Amino acid sequence: MASSYNQDHDSDPSGSFYDEHSQDAEDLSLELSNLSLDAEEALRRFQNGELAESDQAWHRLVPAEAREALGPQEVQRQSVIFELFKAEREYVADLEAIEDVYIKGLENASPPIIPPQHLQAFIDQVFGNLSSILAQHQRLLAELFERQREQHPLVQSVADIILDAALKSDFRSAYETYIKHYPLSESFHRTELKRNPGYQQFMQSVSADPRIRKRDLVTFISRPVTRLPRLNLVLEQILKLTDKEYEHPDLETLPIILGILGDFIKSTQPGIEAAESKVKFWALCESLLYQKGEIIDMDLYDDSRTLVYSGPLTRSGRSESGWSAQIMNVTGSLLDHYFILTRDEKKSNDSVKRHLVSRPIPLSYLRLGSFMDPPEIQKAKSEDCPIRDSFRSTTLTVYPFTIYHSSGGSSRRYTLYTASEGIRKRWHSAFVNALGVHKARQDGNMLVYPRSLTDRFFRVRGLKVAYGSNVRLSGKVTSAVSFMSGGKKFIAVGCQTGIYVSAWGVEEFHRVFTYPNPTGIAAIQSASTKTFNRFIIHTEGSLLSYSLDVVAQAALGKVQSSRTITDTMERVAKYDTTVVFYKELKIGERQLIMFTSKRRLQTSLDLHVVEVMLNIPPPQRTSNKNLLGFKPFGEIGYVPRDAFDICPLTKTVGICSEKGIIIVDPMKPTSAKFLVVPDLSEASTSPGIHGLKVRLEGTKPMGLVPLPGGHSSEILVVFDLVGCYVTRQGKPCRSAGFIKWETPATSFAHRGNHLFLFSPQFIEIRNITTGVIVQVIEGKSIRLLHAGRGSEEILVAMRGGKDDQDGTSEQIVELVETSDLTVSTPVSAVPAVWDEWDM
Repeated sequence: MASSYNQDHDSDPSGSFYDEHSQDAEDLSLELSNLSLDAEEALRRFQNGELAESDQAWHRLVPAEAREALGPQEVQRQSVIFELFKAEREYVADLEAIEDVYIKGLENASPPIIPPQHLQAFIDQVFGNLSSILAQHQRLLAELFERQREQHPLVQSVADIILDAALKSDFRSAYETYIKHYPLSESFHRTELKRNPGYQQFMQSVSADPRIRKRDLVTFISRPVTRLPRLNLVLEQILKLTDKEYEHPDLETLPIILGILGDFIKSTQPGIEAAESKVKFWALCESLLYQKGEIIDMDLYDDSRTLVYSGPLTRSGRSESGWSAQIMNVTGSLLDHYFILTRDEKKSNDSVKRHLVSRPIPLSYLRLGSFMDPPEIQKAKSEDCPIRDSFRSTTLTVYPFTIYHSSGGSSRRYTLYTASEGIRKRWHSAFVNALGVHKARQDGNMLVYPRSLTDRFFRVRGLKVAYGSNVRLSGKVTSAVSFMSGGKKFIAVGCQTGIYVSAWGVEEFHRVFTYPNPTGIAAIQSASTKTFNRFIIHTEGSLLSYSLDVVAQAALGKVQSSRTITDTMERVAKYDTTVVFYKELKIGERQLIMFTSKRRLQTSLDLHVVEVMLNIPPPQRTSNKNLLGFKPFGEIGYVPRDAFDICPLTKTVGICSEKGIIIVDPMKPTSAKFLVVPDLSEASTSPGIHGLKVRLEGTKPMGLVPLPGGHSSEILVVFDLVGCYVTRQGKPCRSAGFIKWETPATSFAHRGNHLFLFSPQFIEIRNITTGVIVQVIEGKSIRLLHAGRGSEEILVAMRGGKDDQDGTSEQIVELVETSDLTVSTPVSAVPAVWDEWDM
């Protein structure tokens, strides 16, 4: 193969001075070749790796008289070029050894070292696209050796060969992929080395292979990472030794190569840093130690998770004895979605365990305080020193910054200290950037978004309303429900001045009822093929029913007299019954209303169940006494007096009380068999259940949510502060662990696999199965108006965007799904483990 160097200049007709010099060099090379009759054989043995290590140098293959014929600079230049040949040969040999010894060794191992189902994935992770790099360099080495055979002992240039390789996109892309993945490769290898004794033994056994020469695998897999920087250094040296007096092509070509390789090496640095950050992130995940009992799922193994910034910090506090102030050394780790504080403990095997010193803060709740406070002088006494030194203290100059949990108040406000102002600025910059990126991701990947239904009509008194003003205010919204009538959709809203109804999407509300501050309203429309069309109102202890169609007509202004509405009224509960709370539910084909009532001096609440009968068209009604829309179902049962809500399940209902949730069969309300959920009867013998019992003290149970899919044998018990999982028999499961909500909840709703927790400032949306926070919606004065079930809307009230002389607006929003939420599989679809208590 003729070199491109010779091709370029043989075709040049200019007859330049360098042509004459090149001819002189060729003549000199021929003369030098004739001086060493064994040069060809020695070169063959060198290229085949058969030459002794002490003879693998340019000066050992060229006689002394030949070296004397060249100047000292050219001798040095030829020696460097020869080292380039040698380095390339050794590089290719090492890559081939990786394939032959390590990869094939793992593939052919018997018994398997890596489980067969994971072997290929492991090889891909540890060795990456090394085979692509090997193929590129095998071709490059063949061309370099051919040039060496043609021109030895005076090789005029190899720059053209290397430039051809560097210009190939496949060459650069292969290196880019490998280099950016390398930190992960090393991490996978080291992790497997720690946990797999068979893998350790394999590594020890192959180290005796003559091609490995007792080098470890990290040395081999790091070769591609360092190859291009080392090649760059060799080419720089060749350029320095190239004679500047003649127009040697290397003077033009080598700077081009150096520029290409230099730019490429710089371009891979961000990728390497990202991969190194990923390795640090994995190390953090694997070393975290959580507090016993609490379930904290931060979704750490999602592919999008990253470690943004981490470093040592200090916190001040009291020593264990309480005698003195003590500085606690902690490590802060800022992830793309959480901030974590840990106390690091180094084990004897050099592994690190990171103990959580406080609950991780989701970035959705994290707020920044001051980063500008002046430095402080801290005095700390160590309790690890001898008694005679126990009163000695050290002083430190530290730079404070403050962060806090937006729902935690002063209990979750953290003042942390850095060692310098520069570090404090880096933390501030990292927080600002991470919070900005997190908010952008949340806004761009919302599970639900709050779609405004009204932000004008409903008003409460604000600071801008003049004293003594006659402005008419609707008052605070307390309840809402949507319904269909005549093919149109409507929304009814209960507030301080009554119940207003409007067509959906049109803010033209008409006051249909004057009942102030209704406790609840509901629309019972149909079940299976049955149509009911009843509008239920719970107000001042009464439970009333009206015709849904007449309510819709009144909202459209088509009802001339209020008598038309009152004629359709029927009492669900008797006149002398004081209803405490109620819930409408479907059991099979039956549409039921369950409610509780209280009597003076009674130690329990009466539990009533009525069945909703078919709708009676208004024209057939002549008087109230003929209205038979509800029929008592079964006998009256009893529940504790402290009960406050009903949670419908598939076959049964949960009655929420201060002592827990009582499971009741609505078809047999008088049954003496009760199941209190969660069942903590084993607390005296089970440490886990005892810990759960202690944690639940003082909490308020709010309801039960059956888990969907493969976890349908479990139920999530929702409290105001925490949640825990139980079996269908009510026994705590998942090691009696609990999930602590980030903000105390006042109510909840659920759709598919997601739980919606409502508090005055936040709507916290979690995965029901794992407890992972999916989304957080922020607002003011948030209230759940209608939880609904199945495909019904979740209606929420919050502080509106208008605040003027007409008052502050009350905004009603619908939580609209931006992606499909899988409908929960009914618990009854799974064979009952304990049919009698099938929840």
